[in-house]
Amino acid sequence: MGLACKLIFPLILVGVGYVYFILTKLPPVPTIPETYWGPGQPKPDDTTIRPFKIDIPDEVINRLKDRLANTLPFQTPLEDAKQHYGINANLLSSIVTYWRTKYDWKKRQTFLNQYPQFKTQIQGLNIHFLHVKPQKVPSGVQVVPLLLLHGWPGSVREFYEILPILTTPQKGRSVVFEVVAPSLPGYGFSDGASKQGLGSAEMAQIFNKLMQRIGFKRYYVQGGDWGSIIGSDISVLFPDHVIGFHSNMCFVNSLMSNLKLFLGSLAPIIINASQLEIETNYPLSAKFSFIILETGYMHLQSSKPDTVGVALRDSPVGLAAYIIEKFTTWTNPAWKDLDDGGLTKKFTLDKLLDNVMIYWVTSSITTSMRLYSENFNKARRDSGIDSLPVLVPSGCSRFRYELSFLPRFVLKDKYQKLLTLTGHEDGGHFAAFELPEVLAKDVFDFVEEERKSVQIKQEL
Repeated sequence: MGLACKLIFPLILVGVGYVYFILTKLPPVPTIPETYWGPGQPKPDDTTIRPFKIDIPDEVINRLKDRLANTLPFQTPLEDAKQHYGINANLLSSIVTYWRTKYDWKKRQTFLNQYPQFKTQIQGLNIHFLHVKPQKVPSGVQVVPLLLLHGWPGSVREFYEILPILTTPQKGRSVVFEVVAPSLPGYGFSDGASKQGLGSAEMAQIFNKLMQRIGFKRYYVQGGDWGSIIGSDISVLFPDHVIGFHSNMCFVNSLMSNLKLFLGSLAPIIINASQLEIETNYPLSAKFSFIILETGYMHLQSSKPDTVGVALRDSPVGLAAYIIEKFTTWTNPAWKDLDDGGLTKKFTLDKLLDNVMIYWVTSSITTSMRLYSENFNKARRDSGIDSLPVLVPSGCSRFRYELSFLPRFVLKDKYQKLLTLTGHEDGGHFAAFELPEVLAKDVFDFVEEERKSVQIKQEL
């Protein structure tokens, strides 16, 4: 019996060591093939950077107005259902009435064209982007490049309120940003792929090329939603080109981090988590249940994007319902209990419809949703990129109602040079759209912290 005990203990240690090795072993950084994503056989890219303005033909807008005017009667909503069965038909009816009678596309198109826009071809795709430079820069303030990335169901429209803050010198700040904000491939005015396989890592390759082409060898990256995942992939794949990465939805998806999150959420005392970190990650919490409730769209878009895309591409009212619903539930879950979905608390109908219109006039809803199918698949898992740490300086902003609100002890696994980690009691998924001043401050603070850390190292 004594001999057995002596043998069991070393075997347990070996087993624990082996499990730890498996959980912490890092795969090599994947090599991303330079795929030609355009139609047909590969052709040389037109590498010129061409000015672009949004100019939608009147016939497209007139056809839309006809469709809105001839919408079928809405299904009568359940009594007192508010937004708990999806967007309430009474709310949707009021939005469609506004869209049809008061929303002025000509004025909104002028608004959307206020910032310089361009297109250039990369790997067979015409990539659309805003390029906004500071106009007056005082002495002692340095202009630094920032790649700003949106997600789904957003667009570059999310950035129109934060752009003037980022590109205007702020009192007491030593930097100001020159911002490049592209439309993701398949979103808005950027071409969608004609071939399978264009996921976030492949988009990272495209955007790194875009920044090099514009003339930025090194640059900062900021993003939320898909912009966060693409920004993380850029930082992993092209660390020599990324000065620093900031996100308002820092996300981790490795075996070790998921295990730590599970154990820590069950026994938060062992990881010294804050009350907010406990509330947003505990498996039996309302927040966790809310995430399960809200991810049905993700499973659909990961498996059958082209099927649901048929309906959304054909019906402007269906498209508006599908997109605008997210601006209620993902901004503040409590807004599901409001008749108006809380939509005018942080947005206006013009702002929300601008975003819907970008999808409608470009017929890009199907191509945008394909990104889910291209990422939640075996190829992504086999690449191992989700297990690789971000080794460039990083910063995370965590907003109270964001879908992902991870504790520091998990984030540090992924973002190993985490310089700033801020928490905000307000705000949700669309931070740049909801609270542009708050997010801009976090971005400025992160960049100045990164520059300070570099200065300290140089002095040492």
